Formats: sequence, structure tokens, C-alpha cells
Amino acid sequence: MLKFVIVLSVVSCVLAAPTSEGLQPQLDGRIVGGVPTTISSFPWQISLQRSGSHSCGGSVYSENIVVTAAHCLSSMPALSILRVRAGSSYWNSGGIFSQVAAYKIHELYGQDGMSNDIALILLATPLKFSSTIKPIPLAVTAPPDGAVAVITGWGTKRSGSQTLPTQLQAVNLEVVSLAKCASNAYGYGEEVTETMICAYTSGKDSCQGDSGGPMVAGGVLVGVVSWGMGCAFPNYPGVYADVAALHTWVENTADALTSQFN
Repeated sequence: MLKFVIVLSVVSCVLAAPTSEGLQPQLDGRIVGGVPTTISSFPWQISLQRSGSHSCGGSVYSENIVVTAAHCLSSMPALSILRVRAGSSYWNSGGIFSQVAAYKIHELYGQDGMSNDIALILLATPLKFSSTIKPIPLAVTAPPDGAVAVITGWGTKRSGSQTLPTQLQAVNLEVVSLAKCASNAYGYGEEVTETMICAYTSGKDSCQGDSGGPMVAGGVLVGVVSWGMGCAFPNYPGVYADVAALHTWVENTADALTSQFN
């Protein structure tokens, strides 16, 4: 059964915290084989939190807009329980802790499997950019098959795990093109659509708690952690929302959200 990807799974010993009860039904792993890292190396990374617990990842697009996955917000949570932590290597301390003013899910999400799995969050207070908080440019063309990409987040370290690492984790994966990911070389077939891109390296993957987080290649945001079969399962790449295919929606929606609430 296909499973959502919402947390980084990394096989390394790090301080961990228990997952919240509400997180477990939504997530089933995806970063395995990564290493602890610091926010200064990935200053666009944020933690999207519900009721005080890490729920999903995301990326800083501008001083008041964050990019994440639509499925992270598809239950339409109340704004009052949502917070965004930016500028910290730890999801549970440090940095800037912001309230959410609004969010917008892609209008076509849910109409064709996991297609268009992207959403924007409008922060109540603009971020102040620094060495630990910076925006990441959007890809306008997809990276080639085999390109190296890095995925970051606070997801679980193995499929089915009940704990989240508190320190940010990173893993390098190889991009798998849309055509190759949908071919019989892998196990997804028609589940992979034109708004998706994949990544795969044997023994490595993103995992529970990573959903919505960034896949970066060549200094730009090329993917948003979306879904997959387990964590690092053979023949099943991680699947990501293809930012190049969705960048116009991000740009137009960010402008509309900012104008509406300013």
C-alpha cells in the first residue's frame, strides 16, 4: 500500500523525541541513511508544527511565505494550532517561532492521487533573513536523471519508527526522472504523474515527518517531499512534488496571499 512520506529517516544515533499521536496515521517514513547537520547549511528549512509537535517540513520562499506539501494541511487544521520554526537545527527549540496567518492548498490536489501535492503558508510575522534563515529559489526546469539532490528534515530514522530526531538530518539521493520513475524499472507505474519527480539511492530515503520538506539540487528547490512505499524499500523511489512543474502556481499564489493579507 502506498504510504505518505512525512519524516526524515536516518540510521545514526541522535537525540530523539516521541512523535505526537496525531502524526502517526499520516506518516510512514522516508529519510534513511542520512547524517545530522546544521541549519546554517540548509537555512531555508523550517519545521511546521501542530499543537507543539513537529508535523512536516517546509522551505522558506520569501520573508512571509513557506512552501510545503498539500497533504500536510489537507485536514484543514485550525490556524491557532499551527506554528512554524525557522532558523534552528532543532525542531523543538531555538530560532524564530511564528504563527500562521493563512495557508493555501493547490486547487487540484486530491483529484488525481497525490498529484499537485503542494501548498503555501503565509506567516503572521515576516522572517528576518540571516545566516540561518534564507529563501531558496524555485527550479524552473527539472534536474536530469542521476543528478545528486539533498533532502533534509526531522523525519523518523526508519520506517515505522515512533520517534523523531530533534536535530536536523540530511541525505544525498540521485534524481530519477519522471519517465524512468513511471516505467516498469520501478514499482509505481501510473501512480507517478507529470507533477512528480523521484529520487532513489539504495539504502537511503526520506521518512516519517519529512513530508513537505525540501529536495534541493544545484542550489534550487527541485522537489517537495510527498509520498512513497515505506522508507528505502528496494525498487520504490521517494516521490516528490516537481517544483519546476508547479513553480508558476507557487509564484502566483504567493503574490495573491501576500496581497490579500497586507
